[in-house]
Amino acid sequence: QVQLVESGGGSVQSGGSLNLSCTVSGYTYHRLGMAWFRQAPGKEREGIGYIDWGSRTNYADSVKGRFTMSRDNAKSTHYLQMNSLNAEDTAMYYCAARITWTPRWFDPGRYDFWGQGTQVTVSS
Repeated sequence: QVQLVESGGGSVQSGGSLNLSCTVSGYTYHRLGMAWFRQAPGKEREGIGYIDWGSRTNYADSVKGRFTMSRDNAKSTHYLQMNSLNAEDTAMYYCAARITWTPRWFDPGRYDFWGQGTQVTVSS
């Protein structure tokens, strides 16, 4: 079975940082394009960013300059480094994977695999 497992969530004060990770098993990781999404209560799932097999990235405007994605193909893991966190970043964070690239990376319906999510809570 293909599994994506997130970790690294937690509670942090405004202005703080967290580093999320997502480990993939059951598939050839380096052939997958990876994305991060988040969803707050009562809101639709929001695309954060996408990183392809060559580590090219796309970011949502809301996180550009604060969040950084990277991937380690040898460890089948990709990361989301989050800096300068604020209350609007509070959400459940999910990693997702596609077998092929899509120009509509921000559309959650275009992803083949999903992790269970990890909660991020930002307080004052």
